[in-house]
Amino acid sequence: MTGDVVALRRCGEDAVLVELADGRARRRWEAAVRAAALPGLAEVVPGAVTVLVRADRPAALSALVDAVRRLRPTDAPEPPAADVLTVPVRYDGPDLADVARVLRGDVADVVRRHTGQEWEVEFCGFAPGFGYLVPVDGARARVWTSDPVPRRPTPRTRVPAGAVALAGPWSAVYPGASAGGWQLVGTTDLAVWDPDRDPPALLVPGRRVRFEAVR
Repeated sequence: MTGDVVALRRCGEDAVLVELADGRARRRWEAAVRAAALPGLAEVVPGAVTVLVRADRPAALSALVDAVRRLRPTDAPEPPAADVLTVPVRYDGPDLADVARVLRGDVADVVRRHTGQEWEVEFCGFAPGFGYLVPVDGARARVWTSDPVPRRPTPRTRVPAGAVALAGPWSAVYPGASAGGWQLVGTTDLAVWDPDRDPPALLVPGRRVRFEAVR
């Protein structure tokens, strides 16, 4: 292992969670695990700063953990360039003015910043098809990390499908109606999750996204 690893934690009888120092280390480790053809590997699940490695059966976990310990992720190959998904957005969200105040600008400034860069799905969670997006351009990403957009103090009991939202350094599109505490800045008609489609999720880890303002 490398110094990027904070801890290895057993998760149930067939998985181990690799806790990492930051998102960059997580990307290296995820790529290394996927590329290594580890014995007994069944599934790799990335998080913000974690990689869950699941064995295909409990008896295979010990050997899998040993193989993970021997990995040197600095040798991991670069992932291939991802297609860019354009998400049309009506910037009509009820929290748009609040976000503008946090970023010390106006509504037009929030729209310009949100649409003026590419985003990438870092990982998925919360609900099927819910991708956590981070800005690709490091310089522009400071807009969201220097003044992180807080979650709402009281979550909404219902957020509609297609709501485009911000929280912390992340952006997201709600794949279905649910409760939620993110700041809502817009709406899209693009169905990012459809269980009858193949594949059902448009927002998968590594997917590049560009938001486009529409009326």
